[in-house]
Amino acid sequence: MNKTSIILVLSVALIFSIGLLMVFNTTAAEIIDRDLDVNTHSALLKQVVFGVFGMGVGFTAYQLGYERLLRWSVPLLAIITVLLIALFIPGVAQTINGAKRWLNIFGFSFQPSECAKILIPAVFIQWAVKQKEINFLSFFKVLCCLAVPLALILLEPDNGTTAIIVCLMAILFMLAKIKWRYWALPGLILVAVAGTVAFQMPHVRTRLQVFLHPEADLRGKGHQPHQAKIAAGSGGLFGRGLGESIQKLNYLPEARSDYIAAIYAEEAGFVGMLVLIGLYCTFGFVGFSIALEAQQKGAFLLAAMLTFLISIQAFLNLGIVSGLLPSKGMTLPFFSQGGTSLMINLGAMFLLLDISRKRYAKA
Repeated sequence: MNKTSIILVLSVALIFSIGLLMVFNTTAAEIIDRDLDVNTHSALLKQVVFGVFGMGVGFTAYQLGYERLLRWSVPLLAIITVLLIALFIPGVAQTINGAKRWLNIFGFSFQPSECAKILIPAVFIQWAVKQKEINFLSFFKVLCCLAVPLALILLEPDNGTTAIIVCLMAILFMLAKIKWRYWALPGLILVAVAGTVAFQMPHVRTRLQVFLHPEADLRGKGHQPHQAKIAAGSGGLFGRGLGESIQKLNYLPEARSDYIAAIYAEEAGFVGMLVLIGLYCTFGFVGFSIALEAQQKGAFLLAAMLTFLISIQAFLNLGIVSGLLPSKGMTLPFFSQGGTSLMINLGAMFLLLDISRKRYAKA
């Protein structure tokens, strides 16, 4: 394993290790505080199991190679599209907070849209690599095909995942040197229309109102972002100390998932958050270095896309927790509790390792 790969693995291992500690910390406190009849280690063990599964998925992807992922991206996306359709069949999907995003498979929740985050861009990369010259008609056709799973994700509804995929695609269009007139102006029009439609949705308007004035609904939607600010702010420079968070004691709901960084900020303080952000910056720097030194166009585009995917999610989650962005259900990569997202993110890391390995092999 080369030096670049070692740094990548170490940064992810440190993030995951701190995340495991915080998952146990927050869930155990919640179980004890509520006097629940649940093992205090259950959430920790579940996260470890998903981590092991993720390592297995990632190692399989590493052995098969990124080239096979690109070649198989179309049939794999077709399977995920079928699963996304299955979410709308009555009695099949798990409905949580009004959203149908999860399938229950052998007692484990599986979120197909997490796979789509990689497969939709991968299909485009495979198509772009094969084209000698890209014209508007062929570009439009591939976009129409990719719009189907994207529309299904939007209808779940999952605006956050849709926005992330759209951002990834825009980045890929630039990196693949697609002519601006093919996508920039139509994209702006689409964003304007989508924004207008989204604003008509009650849950979107509610999120924006809560973002602007969380204090107006402290007993409802504004409670979580307001308590997250209190948690992050009360940590001070060095934090309250490990295990000393007050907000995790049933003040901040679902602290182990979307808002786990707020509990970490309370216990580790500003210095601890700098360490965490530094680890994500290290991941981003190494990922983009792998992309820039890739030998093949497909490897360059895939490595850049995977690095952007992890980095954007980390930026958005930390922005939401700090109150800089509207509240949206989004896990912190490698850190929050979330089975499917953890497995997919670990798979992304192993694909970056594969690209890095082949870069040195052909150097």
